Amino acid sequence: MDRRVPSPTNDSIELYIRTYYSLLRSSGQVQVRSLEETHRTMRSSLHSGADSPEPDIGAFIYVAQRLPACIAQVCLVLLGESREVFARRGYADVEEWQPVSAPVRRRRMFFDGHERLAAYIASVSDIDDLIPHLVAYEIEWNKLHALLNRSHVTLDWDAPDATQVREALGLSGHDFERLRGLWRNKLWDTLQAIARAPKNMSVHLLAGSVNDYRKATRGWWNSVMEQSPGVDLRERPVYFVSSNTHSLVNLLVGYARQRNDDLLTTLSQDDPEQLREEAQAAQQDPSPGRLENLLYYLLRKYLQRPGNERELRACLDFERSHGVAYAHAQSYLDVDVQIIELNRLDPAHFDARLNMPGLDRLHDSQAAIINIDYPLGAAAYNILTEVMAGVADLSGVYVMGKAATLNGRVGDVMIPNVAFDQHSSNTYLFRNCFAANDVAPHLRYGTVFDNQKSVSVRGTFLQNRDFMHVFYSEGYTDIEMEAGPYLSAIYEDLAPKRHPVNEIVNLFLLARYDIGFLHYVSDTPYSRRQELLSKSMLYFGMDATYACAAAIVRRILQNEVGLARAYQARG
Repeated sequence: MDRRVPSPTNDSIELYIRTYYSLLRSSGQVQVRSLEETHRTMRSSLHSGADSPEPDIGAFIYVAQRLPACIAQVCLVLLGESREVFARRGYADVEEWQPVSAPVRRRRMFFDGHERLAAYIASVSDIDDLIPHLVAYEIEWNKLHALLNRSHVTLDWDAPDATQVREALGLSGHDFERLRGLWRNKLWDTLQAIARAPKNMSVHLLAGSVNDYRKATRGWWNSVMEQSPGVDLRERPVYFVSSNTHSLVNLLVGYARQRNDDLLTTLSQDDPEQLREEAQAAQQDPSPGRLENLLYYLLRKYLQRPGNERELRACLDFERSHGVAYAHAQSYLDVDVQIIELNRLDPAHFDARLNMPGLDRLHDSQAAIINIDYPLGAAAYNILTEVMAGVADLSGVYVMGKAATLNGRVGDVMIPNVAFDQHSSNTYLFRNCFAANDVAPHLRYGTVFDNQKSVSVRGTFLQNRDFMHVFYSEGYTDIEMEAGPYLSAIYEDLAPKRHPVNEIVNLFLLARYDIGFLHYVSDTPYSRRQELLSKSMLYFGMDATYACAAAIVRRILQNEVGLARAYQARG
């Protein structure tokens, strides 16, 4: 039997976590600079240069991508679970502020246009995520400020000397171009703001109790039900999927395939990733998936483009007419939901990777898929617990998400059957319903590793080399944030008590439905082959994403076709 992980954290990380939770209990504002010392002492793998006077541009870009652009103006960050929490603390009009977002982190946020940012938090994971990002941002901002002021570089002219500024900051040409890529046409405005004043942010946690998180999750679920009145999930078997809001619906409905020629034409007008050669090769490749993945990617980019709102409405109407109901996040968690009725799907529109005998039997299925835009960390526990209480019968739980790996490459897929959860300190043993052969046929570039061991960490910044060495020595190579919280919720659905703490939990004997986890690798934090802190998977990520999505959808369809055959045999 798998041994429990020894020393699942270290003193410096624990000290950092205890420090910011202790300070956030204060009824007033907490200055971010009060956390800088323990942040540096932690020696986070993602901020290895925190204690150096030289800028850690990789860390700065990493956190800036996970914060809204207005963070350059922000002095006070307000944290709360819901509109009601903000209103109770004197911010009744917070949702009338300007909605803002971060490039690579989903979180409901509002900016007052001056210096206050309101951020909705769904669980302790949002605190564990946001606080280190704010601290790292302030540390690196102030390094740049000191260097610019020490050098007396002039930034207040119409055409600043980029070479002079770069040399003043001590940056390589490559790093300076990374900053230019981050801020684009705001590069000089932002550098001027950095030169003018040091950063001195404060944080105010308006509420943060377990009960507040539950209320916010309950409000989210009630909103989902109100937005989908035609589907009564209290009377239907449900497959729960945590993934994204594009892959499943593209495979099952395929609006992109209806717009094949139009989408490929867009490459002649806008092709920043140089995909024209890929488009030509994909059209000549008879194997299923390659052209479809490109079309799905082009559709997503096309629908996000300003001015294409009519096309977006046409796409959503087409999907609704084929059995996909949408519930958008409102006032609570930033987690959108799709409810897919299997008996309203048309197999003629399915992606070729879903082909299998018996699909015509789906019209007799009463099952529905609840597909959520995957949450962050501990919010997964709250959401799945709420869903389990609100549906009639759960037929399977399938989770697809990003992960870092200690031994693979970007684009690989990890399939764990052991998960250590930092939140509960439990080691979960379970039968993953997926194996390598379920994913490999749909994967073009990467490799699939099954029988893996995952670690559900509390935050991307809350780890260092010593911390990860403990896990690696025990064979844990799959690093993510949701598996442990989801498994804690599953345990409580299968057992007559709350999940334990600091135990080995064997779900093999308890499970009465599918449990499936697929993690595609987006980061290799300890590999020199990858530039983790600024790399985006972009189109390359479609290969692993859709290989995992195809495996999940095929599993659900096979289950429903099998049930239909069993019913027919009985009757």
